[in-house]
Amino acid sequence: MSRHRLSRKSRYIAWATAGAAVVAGAGIAAQTSMAATTWPAQKTYTGRAFDACTAPSLAAMKAWKTGFYGAAAVYIGGKNRGCNQPNLTKSWVKSVSSTGWKLIPLYVGAQPPCQTGSNPEKFTAANAASVGASNAKDAVAKASTLGMKAGSPIYLDMEPYDITNTSCNNAVLSYVRSFTKTLRAKTYRGGYYGFSSSSAKAIATATDRTDLPGNLWYALWDKKNTTTTDWPWDPKLYTGHSRAHQYMVNSKETRGGHTITVDRNAWDAPVAIIG
Repeated sequence: MSRHRLSRKSRYIAWATAGAAVVAGAGIAAQTSMAATTWPAQKTYTGRAFDACTAPSLAAMKAWKTGFYGAAAVYIGGKNRGCNQPNLTKSWVKSVSSTGWKLIPLYVGAQPPCQTGSNPEKFTAANAASVGASNAKDAVAKASTLGMKAGSPIYLDMEPYDITNTSCNNAVLSYVRSFTKTLRAKTYRGGYYGFSSSSAKAIATATDRTDLPGNLWYALWDKKNTTTTDWPWDPKLYTGHSRAHQYMVNSKETRGGHTITVDRNAWDAPVAIIG
């Protein structure tokens, strides 16, 4: 498969390097509240979802509407996005949504200064907050252009890094808080994709919950279609339809004559509001 965030090999190496052992988090349950009077109702999907490097053709999406998957994650932007998106247009989003698909906006923002490998965009400890705000504004613009309305979530993709590097981890938290705060100011919900052994763990176990995303999508490739029984952290965190779990990767599947290599996800969290 083409570059999908980091290459598969790089992701496995990074995942292993960060340490596959997971310990329970000590974060508190409270998340930053949003004024109910100004926010559209959350659109929630519960069931299987897939993500693929490139948004499939409309014909493939129609062929794949068999009931096994009900949602698809799409890479709406970010300088570190790994694949071109020739199919991902406002008309595609509208057509796919009209057939019953739920869509999950994913943004590949800047990556940590201590992350191994080269990326087109990284932040530093000094500019983490400003880059986070800039990335969030771009993410909202991309989502809006595709017809994903205010009230939609945008999931920030953070690949593995060494969370024992305190200065680097603090920079990540600063970036994520700024990204999420900026999303919220524009009436988009904060979401976050990361690895249970590193980037997601950093968010789930942060003691200070201020301005952290309210929805957590964790990569834990244990082939278990669940968001509860293998949840690695404080069970009070991210309840109320705020969790997603990427449980299998590189699954080559054929439906209706269309073959796509996807990652499988157990989903119980917000999806885009299309209009």
